Amino acid sequence: MPGLKSPLRSHFRRLRQDFVATLSPGHRDALERQLAAIVAPLLSQGTAAYAAIGAEIDPRHIPDTLLPRVSGKALTFHRCHPESLVCGTLQIPEPPPTAPCHTPDLLLMPLLAATPAGVRLGQGGGYYDRTLETLRRNSRILAIGLAWDIQVTEALPCEDWDQPLDYIATPTRLVNCAQHR
Repeated sequence: MPGLKSPLRSHFRRLRQDFVATLSPGHRDALERQLAAIVAPLLSQGTAAYAAIGAEIDPRHIPDTLLPRVSGKALTFHRCHPESLVCGTLQIPEPPPTAPCHTPDLLLMPLLAATPAGVRLGQGGGYYDRTLETLRRNSRILAIGLAWDIQVTEALPCEDWDQPLDYIATPTRLVNCAQHR
């Protein structure tokens, strides 16, 4: 199955990029604000998000989130102001090493595609799957994939190590994945 994921990643990257290219900056901002409003009822003090890159839907309108830092083959989450982010190991903005570390209870995750049942196609590094597996082993955590509506698809390959999403949030809807399993 890993061989099947590579062309799917290329397809969904292109689809996402083409979609975002049609948005004016104002329309994109409005959609990202709608996304923030949709996830707002589920947020907690321990919400972790990510620093969006490229065509990823940006959670910047979701306040007071912990941000990820690559730590070996997993992620740690830190409280820091978005302007304090530095270029990290994978050339992705992340908190500086001095930012205080916290354990999230809600994880907002980037993705390339996801199914309503919560199968997530990520970038392929496995960082979020490994991290989510560890967090779930040690505590209760909710995982929400953030996506543009065009990233929700009916079927994706799933490996044993892939961690399912609890919800998928887009600018127009919140999908409870348990209802589709």
